Amino acid sequence: MNIMSNLPLNKVSKIVFIDIDGTLVGDDGWVPASAVRACKQARANGHQLYLCTGRSKPEIYEAIWEIGFDGLIGAGGGYVECAGQTLYHKQVSPEDVRHMVDFFEANAIDFYLESNAGLYASRNLKDHLIRLLYGDVEHDPAARAQLEQNPHPFLGTLTYDEPDLYKSDVNKVCFLESAMPFEHIRAEFAGKFEVLQCTVPIFGRDSGELAVPGVHKAVAIADVLEHLGKSPEDTVAIGDGRNDLEMLQYCAVGIAMGDAREELKAIADHVTGTLAEDGLATSFVKYGLIAEEDLH
Repeated sequence: MNIMSNLPLNKVSKIVFIDIDGTLVGDDGWVPASAVRACKQARANGHQLYLCTGRSKPEIYEAIWEIGFDGLIGAGGGYVECAGQTLYHKQVSPEDVRHMVDFFEANAIDFYLESNAGLYASRNLKDHLIRLLYGDVEHDPAARAQLEQNPHPFLGTLTYDEPDLYKSDVNKVCFLESAMPFEHIRAEFAGKFEVLQCTVPIFGRDSGELAVPGVHKAVAIADVLEHLGKSPEDTVAIGDGRNDLEMLQYCAVGIAMGDAREELKAIADHVTGTLAEDGLATSFVKYGLIAEEDLH
């Protein structure tokens, strides 16, 4: 990045909405040191930081909260929390939960239900996730050692072998890629859910999530701003996935990560580096949320 193009340090308090997966957190489940420093310094400079993610609350590990955030937009916009106060929590109807569970189980699609009470895994999900994250742990000693020595934090957030998946407090469901094309899944749930493709890239191109209709991140951001008495002119958003599209369009400044989906890059005000290239931190410098020396 050309540091000469950086804006002056912004003295006006901004509200920054930050996606998690692929933006703040890598596939290994951890936040780069540069992003930790950037977030902490931005708050010290008087800016407010909100997590704005497809994850539900149980997926926000303590190591993420410890960085310091002013609130959470979770479940892709279905759950909103400001300074510890829940503004609202939109949930899937029991009949639609039954439809999802029955369909995915009948078609051997691995999935997990997200609620604020927990994350509930389908029968074969754990083994599928381990293959994606580590490889063949049964036959590859190096893969087995990596799993044992560096377990991904996400694996520990899931509830396995749950006998009853017909839950009454479901925010949304995430499903992994399977033999069934994404478009068939979209067609099955058309009109009942927002069906989003590949919101977690490691889950596969034909993976996705089913969310409550009309719920997305921009709607939730507008509600947060109304609650805070703030204007969209005060906002910055940064993300990498298809479910970040509306928030990048809505906020005054929309930043796409370097490996973001192409449709996101096309509408972004700025394309920063990848997570490995300290993309979040350098974008904070560019838009005056922190100074360049704060990165060192």
